[in-house]
Amino acid sequence: MGTLDGKIALITGAGQGVGQGIAFALAKEGAAIAVVGRTESKLVDTCEAIAGFGSRAVPITCDVSDGDQITAAVAATVEQLGGVDILVNNANQNALGALLDIDPHRMEKVFATGPVATLRLMQACHPHMKARGGGAIVNMISSAAVRWDTSGYGVYAAAKEAMRSLTRTAASEWGVDAIRVNAVAPHALSPGLKWWTETNPEEAAEFVKTIPLGRIGDCEQDIGRAVAFLVGPDARYLTGAVMPLDGGQARWC
Repeated sequence: MGTLDGKIALITGAGQGVGQGIAFALAKEGAAIAVVGRTESKLVDTCEAIAGFGSRAVPITCDVSDGDQITAAVAATVEQLGGVDILVNNANQNALGALLDIDPHRMEKVFATGPVATLRLMQACHPHMKARGGGAIVNMISSAAVRWDTSGYGVYAAAKEAMRSLTRTAASEWGVDAIRVNAVAPHALSPGLKWWTETNPEEAAEFVKTIPLGRIGDCEQDIGRAVAFLVGPDARYLTGAVMPLDGGQARWC
């Protein structure tokens, strides 16, 4: 028996990286997974892997910058799996660079796929969670805004901080509906970060030295397993919190 038997989870950006690691971890605890993302082939591969664990998964193509596609993705999840108990807002485009170099249109895209998509997905899932007696939401944020030097991270950090604020507000407003809302700020060896470490080995080595635990997290074992705890029964009294899964690098207090 898994801790999430009978639960239904919708996870965005689940075709690879952190989202896929979370999907695997929740599936191994018995949850059925709506694997949501833009690239169908990656979604199908993830679903096939989950089937190998003995859990159910369905691929749902969705660009989270499009409100209509979000509505359709939630509807498809309910139709194919029977409801929504867990939402993980993981998909988010990035934009790094000095503020004077950032195209405002690029910033709009980052916010559209970050806090705006997060709000839309939470709003769309809320009635389904309430109808099933409650639920759990995890928003994937970042420690970028609490770095020792935020140069080059301004737009990305601003979007993630907006998601942190939405997390706290949703937790405050939806506790009465038995819906818990928490955030996770991870460091994980996603495809993008793996490419960066391989392309910039010396810089990456210096970066790892700033992590007290001395390594970058694994998408499933370090991030996914922690998310499985957050959405599970053992965390039933935890809401409105930020869980930093960065090996101790950032100082949140």
